[in-house]
Amino acid sequence: MNSDLLNGLNEHLKLEFRASHEYLAMAIWLAEHDLPGFSKWMRQQSSDELLHAQRIIDHLVERDQKVVLPGVPAPPTSWSSAEALCEHVLKNEQEVTASINDLYAIAEKTKDRPATVMLQWFVTEQMEEEAAARAVLGRIRLAGNSGVGLLMIDQELSTGRVPGMPIENPGPV
Repeated sequence: MNSDLLNGLNEHLKLEFRASHEYLAMAIWLAEHDLPGFSKWMRQQSSDELLHAQRIIDHLVERDQKVVLPGVPAPPTSWSSAEALCEHVLKNEQEVTASINDLYAIAEKTKDRPATVMLQWFVTEQMEEEAAARAVLGRIRLAGNSGVGLLMIDQELSTGRVPGMPIENPGPV
């Protein structure tokens, strides 16, 4: 594996672990502010970020490459509003997307097919992650940052469905 790609993948782990840590802090803050649906969504996002890190770690281990686990700084513990929190989520996801795109470019340039295949999964995943964050943020902006509108979004998130996102195709009936 090209050293730039190896270093980049290890560096990218910081973003995945940081996001997981921050999303867990957000889940706690949301639960403390009586938004259990939002909290459930953020707890799932936190778990997903850990799985993303594990996917990269597994790729490196399978290829007999050195994994460097990063330190994770303490996350923020409060936000001014659910809207500000969701803006932070979108910013995080955009940073992760930029990093994945850079890694993909290195993998293509160095003709590292296994890394390109692994990173393609992340390209698709990041499109979905950003779309979900934008959808929730858009709904908050439409509904307002408090009151009945926010409670309706919270209720929808409690079902595991992201408001404004298409329902996945269940397949043939």
